[in-house]
Amino acid sequence: MFPERVLSGMRPTGLLHLGHYHGVLKNWVKLQTEYPCLFFVADWHALTTHYETPQIIEENVWDMVIDWLAAGIDPSQATLFIQSRVPEHAELHLLLSMSTPLGWLERVPTYKDQQEKLNDKDLATYGFLGYPLLQSADILIYRATQVPVGEDQVPHIELTREIARRFNNLYGKEPGFEEKALEAAKKLGSKRAKLYLDLRNRYQEQGEDTALEQAKAMLGDSQNLSLADRERLFGYLEGGRKLILAEPKAMLTEASRMPGLDGQKMSKSYQNTISLRETPENISLKIRKMPTDPQRVRRTDPGDPEKCPVWQLHEIYSDERQKNWVQEGCKSAGIGCLECKEPIIDAVVRELTPMRERAAYYSEDPSMVRNIIADGCERARELAQETMREVRESMGLDYS
Repeated sequence: MFPERVLSGMRPTGLLHLGHYHGVLKNWVKLQTEYPCLFFVADWHALTTHYETPQIIEENVWDMVIDWLAAGIDPSQATLFIQSRVPEHAELHLLLSMSTPLGWLERVPTYKDQQEKLNDKDLATYGFLGYPLLQSADILIYRATQVPVGEDQVPHIELTREIARRFNNLYGKEPGFEEKALEAAKKLGSKRAKLYLDLRNRYQEQGEDTALEQAKAMLGDSQNLSLADRERLFGYLEGGRKLILAEPKAMLTEASRMPGLDGQKMSKSYQNTISLRETPENISLKIRKMPTDPQRVRRTDPGDPEKCPVWQLHEIYSDERQKNWVQEGCKSAGIGCLECKEPIIDAVVRELTPMRERAAYYSEDPSMVRNIIADGCERARELAQETMREVRESMGLDYS
């Protein structure tokens, strides 16, 4: 029913590192060539845990956007915007909160997990409890059909689907809906209208899933329907309600395998990162200082790559020939630890050099970055306003 559209966002945490690139941005660069994509800075979400220090958010926003551009996110292919510049997010969040059961928010797995992990912060706030609902509003406002997430975020997408389903059930009861749907069917042309109604009957009376899919495909290909008529016909297929909000699907992405300099997951909180703008000198220094297999006290001691954090980087950056060289050389003490680290240094420098150069280009012209975001915010807001017009109308809030 709704056109394919991908939405994803990141909380502004400042300068990004290799973990962000391999975990998120690399996938975004690929997706922007395959789907219409919207990528947004989730600055309101940052306030759910940093409401006491909002002054750090603005600088973090622009640092993060520059790193997006440096990593290859192309504003001519994807829409880049800032959440708070599209106030319709907040309006939809408010309206959804009126009908979302409290228990749905309390059962989100990350709610209690984050409270335990961030026990140094006072998170007994509505904003923290309600952040999954704001996340749902972020998705539903653009009628996104695909949301790239890791497995741990799938429950958030399921919650969003439930919220959309509940909203459509409550407010999709359009007066004279069936009559309007039948009028819309006539716009398909007599033959296609007859086929549509036949497929609808076969699905509703006989439960033929293939008939439903065939009807959906036919509607998807119809060029002479308005958005409202298309929604009515999709809703009429499955029942008697207009579909106002799209139910998104989780687009599962591979979990990032990017280890930090100490072998743990790369994270600023562990101080084990390599930033996307790191200089070659710093890259070399950081990797040379990495811990290795503790059994290799002397150069002549054999080691075990599986016990060495450097090996984890070889698994990401090295080809099979290079990996075999590491395995054989380490176990036989044929190579030293510094020698083993050199190919990793070269690979990381090679990967980050174009990013650092692009980051410098955008950093030197902040107005260009702000113009990119302004254009993206304008495009995003047009989509958001289109959705909100229908939301308000369906809820009886259109007083014009």
